[in-house]
Amino acid sequence: MVTPVERVPATPSRTARAGGGPAPPRRVPLPLLLIALGVLLPLSLVCGAGLGASGLSWGAVLRYLWAGLTGGTLAPDQVPGYTIVWELRFPRAVLAAVVGAGLAAVGVAVQAMVRNALADPFVLGISSGAAVGANAVLIFGALGSLGIWALSTASFLSALAAMTLVYLIARSARGLTPLRLVLTGTAMYYGFSAVTTFMVFAAERGDAARSAMMWMLGSLGGATWSSVPIAAGAVVGGLAHLVWSARRLNALAMGDETAAALGVDTRRLRKELFLVSAAVTGALVAVSGAIGFVGLMVPHAVRMLVGADHRRLLAVAPLVGAVLLIWVDILSRVLLAPAELPVGVLTAMIGVPCFVLLMRRRSYTFGGA
Repeated sequence: MVTPVERVPATPSRTARAGGGPAPPRRVPLPLLLIALGVLLPLSLVCGAGLGASGLSWGAVLRYLWAGLTGGTLAPDQVPGYTIVWELRFPRAVLAAVVGAGLAAVGVAVQAMVRNALADPFVLGISSGAAVGANAVLIFGALGSLGIWALSTASFLSALAAMTLVYLIARSARGLTPLRLVLTGTAMYYGFSAVTTFMVFAAERGDAARSAMMWMLGSLGGATWSSVPIAAGAVVGGLAHLVWSARRLNALAMGDETAAALGVDTRRLRKELFLVSAAVTGALVAVSGAIGFVGLMVPHAVRMLVGADHRRLLAVAPLVGAVLLIWVDILSRVLLAPAELPVGVLTAMIGVPCFVLLMRRRSYTFGGA
């Protein structure tokens, strides 16, 4: 016997077909899409390690990657190239994949949580809250005793503080309602942004202000192997919970009344999604800065490929986000080499026209086809 919670609610595309409306667009077969992304992701990681301001042959890049993975030995004259590939570029590519996957997965969850097509991981105000702690380190040298961990620790702690503040303000007798979450997150975003802007203008050193602005626009330039496990652990844990909650997300996306009729406790689910989204976003912002548009654009694009079922969305969106951010980071390094563009600038430049084209498609509606 199938319980109400285990049934996947009908998506708008199904109801449109049953009611005689226009047939939904053809979907890409999920196994084929997963195979393609499974091949594209490791190839993108190799390209992330091989492309940059310093020209290296692909043979050398593959040799250095193999030496790093297997612990092989290298000649003394190969050490500089190995350092560039294994210590600088490859951890940066891996971190880009982790951050892109996390932002895309959280974007799916946030859009279901607040039932708003314009929602993304930063709508909760967590990113701007994390920026306050990061700027305190970059500009004023706060937590200097922590050394290389000062930036990530300060930004994560301030993200948690922002999460707590948003939760306390948005909470009401009816729980975390979508409207209160969006309004509170937006208000806190502008408030924290004002604080960070004041800190930048109050900086006595111009280089500190420039570093702060670079971080606020998103950058993977500080990626190291030590920063990957923290972000990867947060993403894996958050994604596991979201996949486990995929059926409930399907119900929530259809509205609170429908979800309640199917046996879903919407208040509890929304609280779970808020905590998971905020924790993952805080961990990612701590290592990469505020990279926008990935969590907004990727879920919409993936819905066009696989539909609105969150089981399929959460299988594909993280892979798409990972591949996307790897290539955006590559572009940030090579377009103006040896200078580097903030990653967030490129995600906006790519995301805005893509999002406009996506919205212009008459066949697309949020949550459906």
